[in-house]
Amino acid sequence: MRLDGFDLNLLLAFDVLLEERSVTRAARRLNVTQSAMSASLKRLREALGDPILLQHGKRMVPTPHALALAPEVAASIAALRRLIQPSGGFDPATSPRVFRIAASDYIATVALAPLLRELEREAPSLKLEISLPDESTSERLANGEYDLVLTPEDFIEPGHPAELLFEERHVVVGCTRNPLLAAPLTLKSFVGAGHVAVRIDGRNTYVENELERLGLTRRVEVQAPSFIQAPWLLPGTARIALMHERLAQLMAPLLGLRIVPPPFEVPIMREMVQFHSTRRSDEGLAWVVSRLRQQVGSR
Repeated sequence: MRLDGFDLNLLLAFDVLLEERSVTRAARRLNVTQSAMSASLKRLREALGDPILLQHGKRMVPTPHALALAPEVAASIAALRRLIQPSGGFDPATSPRVFRIAASDYIATVALAPLLRELEREAPSLKLEISLPDESTSERLANGEYDLVLTPEDFIEPGHPAELLFEERHVVVGCTRNPLLAAPLTLKSFVGAGHVAVRIDGRNTYVENELERLGLTRRVEVQAPSFIQAPWLLPGTARIALMHERLAQLMAPLLGLRIVPPPFEVPIMREMVQFHSTRRSDEGLAWVVSRLRQQVGSR
């Protein structure tokens, strides 16, 4: 097949079809009719000599060839978007760019939420697509699917540049009526208390790794799947949680929580912003990162 006979718009259709695995949902995302999306799928099948998606019960399953092509297509789309970006520079007041960001619910709450309030005024047409980090984050960053990844320094991908966004302390949080927090917290009382801990998709968080390095074993009574859920599980109980100071300060007045320092030294967490090595001179990304820094500050 000759490249000059291939409609490059089909690459976008392929990318969305592989993500949605549904003609109906893909059509909705691309704002086209279902019949038009079905026609695009048919053309893709003819051009690539592969079914791309196969019906399995009520679901559509990608073929092995389609799965192999997916990261290359995503990277090509990202490269094409950069290629056709206007050369007149980035103007936040008028730019309609979509920034795809991988960030935890903690970062979304303490950094991205206040940023969005500013963007509504400074960049009304700019959009953010936020995804939770998972095991595929590094690969998706390498493929150009993410513009930014916000993550602790321990979890950055070594093949791409990363910069310090801010530093974060960890504190102990519990219900204001928790008698354990009425007196200075000791290491013995910390270890002996019931804890709410966070594990995401079965993986350790920064603070879990630090506790392991310190050789501290807690009595975990509740395991939450996200950072933002942990403080909601503390009111009215004698349990405590070791959590990010910014998130604790935000949630304490809302939930009636008390914040105390841990009875041992927890290393400062360095929250980083990472981007693809080809994006070093991207004015739009540099602007978003600078606004993020203004929101959270560096300490």
